[in-house]
Amino acid sequence: MASLQQMQAKSKVAEYYHRHVIRPRMLRCKGVPMLKRTALAAVIVSVVTHASAASAADLPRKAPAYTPPPPPVLIWNGFYAGLNLGYGWANVDATGFNDQNLGGIIGGGQIGYNWQFHPNWVLGIEGDFQGSAQRRSDDFVALGVPFTVDQRIPWFATARARLGYAQGPWLVYVTGGAAWLNYELEVSTPGASVSDDASKLAWTVGGGVEWMFMPKWSAKLEYLFIDTDDRTVTLLGNTFTARARDNVVRAGVNYHF
Repeated sequence: MASLQQMQAKSKVAEYYHRHVIRPRMLRCKGVPMLKRTALAAVIVSVVTHASAASAADLPRKAPAYTPPPPPVLIWNGFYAGLNLGYGWANVDATGFNDQNLGGIIGGGQIGYNWQFHPNWVLGIEGDFQGSAQRRSDDFVALGVPFTVDQRIPWFATARARLGYAQGPWLVYVTGGAAWLNYELEVSTPGASVSDDASKLAWTVGGGVEWMFMPKWSAKLEYLFIDTDDRTVTLLGNTFTARARDNVVRAGVNYHF
């Protein structure tokens, strides 16, 4: 009986000791490390987050992809002026001497205006003045008398309309209008000479192609046909008549204002 009471007393003491001594200590031992781990984890997350943000800010940013600018819109509208150089050859129908052809280098300048009234259609006017080295000299005998026939085209000018079709940087056009051509016919014999060198109105027609190789600049290749009036001179009872039909091929460069 006594031993049973002693055992119950020890059990109560053990339960009291466990409840009021051991268990609080265990709770304290468990709680403190958990709080420390939670705080440490929060600190680590904060440090890692700031470090990642700083590293991302320090990394070089990728440059945006290069997008080339659109090609310039080529507009033919407006005034232009330029220079040209080419070659002319005239077919001459003659009476009183043999038919002859005369050729030579030509060169000059042009000025004009274009109106692009449709995305692909261009209407314009152009005037030009050309110096010419076209000339020919021939000797022959008529009725026993020696003669020399000199033919020259010192200059000519035109005033023309142009109608063209534009496709990209290219313009293909036809042209036509008035021309003024100084066609000189001179016949001489020892001791006498006669000439007709009046500048007369003529007509011209032709066509060409023009290429705008950069904004405001274009190059062209052009053909013109010019029909002149008759030239007639009489010397020592001999009448000489000639009519030149001039063909011109020229290349030019224009600046568009």
